[in-house]
Amino acid sequence: MSDVAAIEQFVKKFKDLKQEIAKVIVGQDLVVNQILISIFSGGHSLLIGVPGLAKTLMVNTIAQALGLDFKRIQFTPDLMPSDILGSEILDEDRHFKFVKGPIFANIILADEINRTPPKTQAALLEAMQERSVTVAGHNYKLDLPYFVLATQNPIEQEGTYPLPEAQLDRFMFAINLEYPSFAEEVQVVKFTTNDVQAKVNALFTDAEILNFQHVIRRIPVADNVIEYAVSMVGKTRPNGDSSPELVKQYIDWGAGPRASQNLILAAKTHAAVNGKFSPDIEDVQAVATSILRHRIIKNYKAEAEGISEIQIIKSLF
Repeated sequence: MSDVAAIEQFVKKFKDLKQEIAKVIVGQDLVVNQILISIFSGGHSLLIGVPGLAKTLMVNTIAQALGLDFKRIQFTPDLMPSDILGSEILDEDRHFKFVKGPIFANIILADEINRTPPKTQAALLEAMQERSVTVAGHNYKLDLPYFVLATQNPIEQEGTYPLPEAQLDRFMFAINLEYPSFAEEVQVVKFTTNDVQAKVNALFTDAEILNFQHVIRRIPVADNVIEYAVSMVGKTRPNGDSSPELVKQYIDWGAGPRASQNLILAAKTHAAVNGKFSPDIEDVQAVATSILRHRIIKNYKAEAEGISEIQIIKSLF
């Protein structure tokens, strides 16, 4: 199949996928879109929202609709790396046998990742970046496609371990989950308080998802679009020549080169989802907020004056 035909097929299957997810998830269209863009770009996402907004249900439903293996890890202060990765045990023949941990799945929900100490948070890093884990000197490859969706509870900060900046940078998107609207909440209550269970059908196979990921990477991008993405990321650095006044005043640290790579990859997927064969500047702008939000570090002055990340990112367009 040619790449053009593959993109056309992808657009159709993406619409069907959204309809399948909508059987269970009411509203949250932008959030679902960003999670799916992240998966088809081969990236990971960080979901930030208060408890009870159906984060787990959303990821579980997406995994079912994609036909992927899903596992949820609840992060707690006493969780050890071996609880995630797996460990070696002695079997009945007194041989060491590796028992795989929950990290061995296609989609991992790392629930409340800021609840656990850095030692355990770091156990996810190799899996996210290298798509493999090392236990007792042995390297184990993870099944592809592989996607980590971590959630963070922004309310309770006591006794939590905020993710270090280097680890935040591994996430393609930081997605903010808001409360549903009145009409959506009415729908949610109707759906969830009856005895009918919606059945979600698997629309993809592992091989199909990997194939679409490769097709998206092959999408050509005009030089001016790449230059626009790189200059946008460059403007987030307060010591840059082209940085706007807002950045120079309110930002301590800007985004690194990984932000530029993710902007272009996500823009390619955003273009493909909308049936375009090459991304333009509008596609870069459409994904910029979620890609840059967690990569810029505001200073004390920004906090004091109530300047938000979104205001700063919009000033870069």
